[in-house]
Amino acid sequence: MIYKVQVEFSKKFLEITKDQIRIGIKSKPIKGEANKEIIKEIAKHFKTSTASIHIKAGHKSSKKIIEISD
Repeated sequence: MIYKVQVEFSKKFLEITKDQIRIGIKSKPIKGEANKEIIKEIAKHFKTSTASIHIKAGHKSSKKIIEISD
């Protein structure tokens, strides 16, 4: 499944509507820490492993495309 992700900083939340995810994280976007937290939080929500979640585009952007594989 492919999702468009909008990232916001300084507040923690997760909202999903159709193929879009809005996520708030506390980590700073330094050395990939924010991306790690995004993957961890999405994996926890979907009850899957972090290895099944891949950032396809937007590694250095607040707008990302992720893929969740089974």
